[in-house]
Amino acid sequence: MIDAILYPKLKPVLERAARPFLKAGMNADQMTVVGFLIGLGVVPALAYQHYSLALLCIVLNRLSDGLDGAMARQTQRTDAGGYLDSVCDFIFYMAVPFGFVLADPVNFGPVAALLMFSFMGTGATFLAFAILAGKHGIENPRYPNKSLHYMGGLTEGFETILAFVIFCVWPQAFVVTASIFAALCWFTALTRLSLGYRTLRQLDRVAGKELPE
Repeated sequence: MIDAILYPKLKPVLERAARPFLKAGMNADQMTVVGFLIGLGVVPALAYQHYSLALLCIVLNRLSDGLDGAMARQTQRTDAGGYLDSVCDFIFYMAVPFGFVLADPVNFGPVAALLMFSFMGTGATFLAFAILAGKHGIENPRYPNKSLHYMGGLTEGFETILAFVIFCVWPQAFVVTASIFAALCWFTALTRLSLGYRTLRQLDRVAGKELPE
């Protein structure tokens, strides 16, 4: 929800921050991998309840995610790089609730599992529509530099990272905050499903593929 507002403001900052890495000979894909490996550090950090360290892993991972895109824009954007970035992002998002499962299986486990289930809903509706949007050439003016068609919603990247920060700062409230965020994720998934289905059904009508009522 906030991503489209923040993106234009952060873009020039990230592009300036990316230049030293480019001058050092680093490329966007390498930044993606480094950020991903740092992000995976959230799992053992949470498992041992080192919440400040987990928060640092989250922040550095998200910073690298912004930098790799800025580096790609200043050199060469590739489908391979976009694919690598998307896969790493989705695995990282699942790593955080998994870490909370390990931290306290009895108290955190059920809600963390619910959160992972909710991420499956938002991820599936996002990726399935992105595939068909690419097939039909559906433009995405709000996120022109994304490798995939970026379908918005109530819980996008900013909101997810904000939730992760809250989880780490107030781990004692994880059951409540994660439950609320899971509900918001399902709201996003259902609205994406509805919008995506209606959009593609309209394209089917135009192409003469509409099924009889």
